[in-house]
Amino acid sequence: MDHPAAQHILGLYQRHADAFVRLRSRALFEKSWLDAFLAAVGKTGHILDIGCGTGEPIAAYFMAQGYTLTGVDGSEAMLAYACAQFPTQRWCLQDMRALALKETFDGLVAWDSFFHLSQGDQRAMFAVFARHSHPGSALLFTSGPGDGIAMGEFEGEPLFHASLAPEEYRALLAENGFTVLAMRAEDPECTGHTVWLAKRE
Repeated sequence: MDHPAAQHILGLYQRHADAFVRLRSRALFEKSWLDAFLAAVGKTGHILDIGCGTGEPIAAYFMAQGYTLTGVDGSEAMLAYACAQFPTQRWCLQDMRALALKETFDGLVAWDSFFHLSQGDQRAMFAVFARHSHPGSALLFTSGPGDGIAMGEFEGEPLFHASLAPEEYRALLAENGFTVLAMRAEDPECTGHTVWLAKRE
């Protein structure tokens, strides 16, 4: 059975969207990985941001570089910020686990979102990534450094994170047609994030 906190992650972000906006760093500590992702996407393209939140700073960075953006998030309150800030882009209210947009994208990113899912739901997401990609599509996501569950806290509520083992991520990527371009566990140049960059074959 999933951890109770995993089942309530969308509600947590719905309740605390204002706090997220206030606290989320806009320093773009992710920039080196975002640039590597865009290099894999190509000079132009349509990016799917899975768990886009408010659209800042990551989706905003992609838009500033000239890319078309579709953002998906399960929190209506978070998406309201994105819609207000970037009304010309497409924002979809949907749980990523049920995502079925019936189109493919040149790049898919799940930064600090996918790792809130249970381990079972994470395994199922690789088929979702595959359905929304085509040969040449890039995929960027963050995970934990090893198999397990890690509990944090946000605004006084438990904040769930989970990860598979790196070997299992590699196997799931390969099974779904992705080749790993780069992976770094607990990257010291990216505030300790564990980051994966892959490309669809």
